Amino acid sequence: MNEKHHSHDLPFWRKYIFSLDHKVIGIQYGVTGLLFLFFGFCLMMLMRWQLAYPGQPLPLLGNLFSERMMVGGIMLPEFYNQLGAMHGTIMVFLGVVPLAVGGFGNYLVPLQIGAPDMAFPKLNMMSYWVYFLGGVTMIASFFLPEGAAQSGWTSYPPLANIATSGQTVWLVGMVLLITSSLLGSINFIVTIVQLRADGLSFFRLPFFVWAQFVTSFLLLLAFPPLEAAGVLQLMDRLAGTSFFMPSGLVVAGNPLVVSGGGNPLLWQHLFWFLAHPEVYVLILPAMGIVAEIFATNTRKPIYGYKSMVCSVIFLGFMSFIVWAHHMFLTGMSAKMSAFFQITTMIISIPSVIVLTALALSLWGGSIRFNTPMLFAVAFLPMFGIGGLTGLPLGLAASDIHLHDTYYVIGHFHYVVAPGTIFALFAGVYHWYPKVTGRKMSEVLGKIHFFLSIVLINGIFMPMFILGLAGVSRRLYDQMQYAHAQPTQPLNVFISICAWLLGLAQIPFVINFFGSLIWGKKVERNPWQATTLEWAAPSPPPHGNFDTVPQVYRGPYEYSVPGLKHDFWPQNMAQEN
Repeated sequence: MNEKHHSHDLPFWRKYIFSLDHKVIGIQYGVTGLLFLFFGFCLMMLMRWQLAYPGQPLPLLGNLFSERMMVGGIMLPEFYNQLGAMHGTIMVFLGVVPLAVGGFGNYLVPLQIGAPDMAFPKLNMMSYWVYFLGGVTMIASFFLPEGAAQSGWTSYPPLANIATSGQTVWLVGMVLLITSSLLGSINFIVTIVQLRADGLSFFRLPFFVWAQFVTSFLLLLAFPPLEAAGVLQLMDRLAGTSFFMPSGLVVAGNPLVVSGGGNPLLWQHLFWFLAHPEVYVLILPAMGIVAEIFATNTRKPIYGYKSMVCSVIFLGFMSFIVWAHHMFLTGMSAKMSAFFQITTMIISIPSVIVLTALALSLWGGSIRFNTPMLFAVAFLPMFGIGGLTGLPLGLAASDIHLHDTYYVIGHFHYVVAPGTIFALFAGVYHWYPKVTGRKMSEVLGKIHFFLSIVLINGIFMPMFILGLAGVSRRLYDQMQYAHAQPTQPLNVFISICAWLLGLAQIPFVINFFGSLIWGKKVERNPWQATTLEWAAPSPPPHGNFDTVPQVYRGPYEYSVPGLKHDFWPQNMAQEN
């Protein structure tokens, strides 16, 4: 009680800015992640103008940019490369991961395990502010004399080693972001292991908590190699070392004076050793969100809960031994490529198990098609398309043709954009009442959903055609290439869909902020759900629960025969 009383006496900056409360930190992560997603989306919309109408002045906004970005409103190739590199970096490292793990994970994991807070509140606060500093550092690089990083979101040397100063700032930002993720992942693991409520055994955990648990191990084990690689590349750029710089390089007709002896492929190994587990860092929290929403809105238990848990554990393990399927064209031996082809095919199995279990959970359910359920159901086919289209990229023979084409862009974005981001939208609509005590508008939510699902497919489905036609993903002006010219109308169509998708987010923004004022007030459990977070008041106070919860059963006891109600909360000893 003293602690609870003390929290109300804290000054504003301690309570809402440098807060130790996991819920405030979760909201900070969530709102900051959404803002970075919006900024990254804006960069993409600028790129789409150049791709649709190459060499034509940007209307309305062209005069706002400096001459190092645009001349007469016409985008320069260097600025286009900056947009491409920063779009990928911002969407993955500053947007989706912080929102999925930092936002949803921070807010919900302690609530779902019956804990009063995270295990290390100060470490939690530090992880957010290091992330924020890393994000601001990256964004600030646009204001450097030579602009931001322009060597792609993968920062491949030797190009990245001789690039402009924006690349140095990019590396500093990445080191900060990785440090933030390491601090957060340690906190999640200790919290889930040590702070579970009485009676909450591991196989009584909600699937969302399992997804965050495995994700934390991926972050903890996969990020250090990239942090080390980032420091080594900084040394190459600033201290004259040659970890990734081979001998005999010629730049602009002049031999490059470096000690040499380094290996550019070493960077690729270190980068993809992180970046393939990173794909599952993006997707696992999304699967967890979808599972919670499915159980709540089908009014029945998740099908195959234990098989889903075992699948995500196996998926986490396998994600560390498939990284070189991104490197089939680097000259690896036939034996090595065969190994990575086999592991890539194997890793698709646990994903299929999870998707199948979620699909079977719909069978026989009394489904409530509210806004979170619409986004969650849409996740299944969207992620399914992303997974199926990835199989040809996991086979060396077909990857020779498809590598670095728009096919790869289409595949990856189906996993992350209509896949993960749809799941994140579903989570926002589902847990908004818990965070604010109010519901979002169903009408605006459904407008947002139907516009988004049509337009997002209009963006990414044509990219498979572009990729099969052999159009490279990195072309500034594809009209300069004879094989790409016939597909240019598709680029125009994609760009129009992208701009309309931006407009389609206006109902969400209005709904998100407007519902704080006019949203319908709710009780603590408006969805009649069973997991522990709904046992806390809405919004939860400091310390989360009125009384320390006791857990009596698994997380998804819906439609139990013989009970008066169709849900039986985990913390309720007997039905009232």
